[in-house]
Amino acid sequence: MPVVFQADGYRFHFFSREGDPREPVHIHVANRGTGDAKLWLYPEVAIAYNYGFDARTQRWLIAQVTERREEIESAWHEHFGTGNQG
Repeated sequence: MPVVFQADGYRFHFFSREGDPREPVHIHVANRGTGDAKLWLYPEVAIAYNYGFDARTQRWLIAQVTERREEIESAWHEHFGTGNQG
């Protein structure tokens, strides 16, 4: 499970097996048992699913992913060996 970055106790990561065929670029977020979410990066950053994070935390997660979207996408392509396809 490659971790892209951590912020305020939240781990932003991928799973090494992201489906076959692989889903579009996204990031998973976990916080020590309090919640779990998945966010799409395109066409805009949006929550795909959320388990346990309140509305305020969800807005914060969206802001974090939006701010670091290029970093996340670059890490995705590096990890999965795919071209920079957006």
